[in-house]
Parts: sequence; C-alpha cells; structure tokens
Amino acid sequence: MNIDIEYLGGPEIKALNLTDAEIIAAVETGLDAAGRGQTVIEPRTHLQPNAGTEGHFNILRGYIEPLDLAGVKIVGDFVDNYKSGLPSEMALLNLFCPRTGMPRAVIDAAGITDMRTGALTAIGAKHLAPANPKRLGHIGARGTAYWNVRLLDSLFNFEEIRIHSRRAESRDAFAQRLSADLRKEVIATDNWQDCLDGADIAVEASRLPEPTPLYDSHWVRKGSLVVPYGTMSALPPDFTDQFDKFVMDDFGQIMAGPYGSLRPHLNAGKITVESFYSEIGEIVASQKPGRESEDETILFWHRGLATSDIALGAFMLEKARAMKLVKTLRYA
Repeated sequence: MNIDIEYLGGPEIKALNLTDAEIIAAVETGLDAAGRGQTVIEPRTHLQPNAGTEGHFNILRGYIEPLDLAGVKIVGDFVDNYKSGLPSEMALLNLFCPRTGMPRAVIDAAGITDMRTGALTAIGAKHLAPANPKRLGHIGARGTAYWNVRLLDSLFNFEEIRIHSRRAESRDAFAQRLSADLRKEVIATDNWQDCLDGADIAVEASRLPEPTPLYDSHWVRKGSLVVPYGTMSALPPDFTDQFDKFVMDDFGQIMAGPYGSLRPHLNAGKITVESFYSEIGEIVASQKPGRESEDETILFWHRGLATSDIALGAFMLEKARAMKLVKTLRYA
C-alpha cells in the first residue's frame, strides 16, 4: 500500500493569501473547542542544544476533536538569526490521525506561528479590551509582531499605533511596513515609555536576551488590557499588583518551562495558579464572561497553543486543496 502525506511549503502558504478574518476565525475554532473540553493540550517543552547558543527549540503538542487531528509543532527560536539574514523563528507542523497515528500532513509553520500568535492576541483583545480602544502600544518588531498589530487593527481600527524595539533600524522599518500595509501612520518611538504609557491595549513581545525589568507599572492605564508574552520577562516585581483579572491561554502552561513574562512572578509567589481567572478558550466558548466593566485592568498571558497551530494548519490545508496547491510526499 502506498501512503502519501500532504505538504505545504512557504510558497504554497503565501499563495493562499489568507485574509485577516480567515486567520482569526480559524484560531477561534481551536479556542472554542478548548473551552468546551474538546481538546488535549500538552504544555510546551524546550530543548536548548547548546548552552552558549542564544536560542532554543519549543515543542508543542495537541489534539482537536472536532477537526479529528492531532499535531506536533517544532519551532526554533533563535534571537540572533537576524545577523545571518534568517527569521528568528522557523518551524514545522506535523498533523496526524488521532486514531491510528498515521501522518497526514507536513506544513511550513514559520508563518503559522506568527499568524496564530497575532490571532490569539487579537482574540484576547476582542473579549478583554476596553470598549472602543483608540491607542495601541507594541514592544517588539520581529517574528510575531507584525501579525499582532495587523490583526488587532483589523478589529479596532486604532487612532494611534506606537511601536518600539531596541534597534532603530528594526523599529523604523517595522513602522514603515505597517504604515504602508495599514494605510495609516504608525509611530516608531525610541523608548518604552513613549510607546506604552497610557495605551488602551499594550503588547509586550520583546526579544530580550535575559530578564530585564523595562515595563514600568506606572505606565499601565486603569481599565486597559496588557498582553505580555516575551520569552524573557520585562516586568518588574510589582507589575502584577494592579490587575483585576489574569487570563491565560492554557492553565497547563503556567508552570511549564523556564521562560515567559510572568515566570519570575510565579517563582517568587507574587501570583499563583489560583490568581488566574480563566483560560481564553472558556471565554471564547461563552463558558465565562470576559471583560465585565470598563474599570477592569486585565492581563492576558499567552505562551502559544499547539491547538492554534493545528486549527490554522487545518484551515490552510482545506483552502489549499480547493486551490489545488497541495503537494504530496511519499511516506511508504
């Protein structure tokens, strides 16, 4: 018996020309299933191949019952890749039959990682942001940053977008790209305060080489939404004192691995597992309310879900089949 596997590489994914609405809807499918208890999500694990290397691999695993798919994504996260002209994150998503273990597809997941992360940020804001947010502050200009800003703006059409990253050439190029694509001015700031102070929605997606407290808690506006998900924490010890709600993508990831914006606060006992109000899937599936008043100051921490990768990968495959873009690889 001959067995073939479906394959989508970067050129095929680019040809799909996914819309903002398609990306968000696909990721919402996975979150809704998670909120209804129809997924299995294993906390990510990490592999650092060399102690002297500024990078590591993340391994994410999950299963979505309504899509009849299990999946594993391996993503390399190497912050110095820009020096070699390479993306900081490159990945492959492998999809399997959950009943037999038969491989079904291999998909270039570098774009999936960026898109689904931006979608998760946007979906979180859809349920947790204040009504009619006008100002977005975004730290970080590489990797997932573009889709954060693009998909958030597709929902809210901000009056003001500010971005910052530590390298001037990176933030200036990022602001120019966003300004062209969004057809509005995007302001590149040369410091964290000018980017974040008073923002209605603030996203911290920095690429710090080590934990460094750069996000001053005084910049957080009461009633705002803060989404910190940098690999290395940029939050000072008192940062979490001012929030009314903590929302997570998946509770199983709270204590998984050494990385993440809230890891020092959890390790120090500043917050605990019991501090968290809800998983975002429960809110998407209407099992719990999201924002309940304009005075609530909310923190949404997401570390990335394998189920988001699977849901977006499944949608890409479906659209690629309709467009006759899928390639096949002989497995056996």
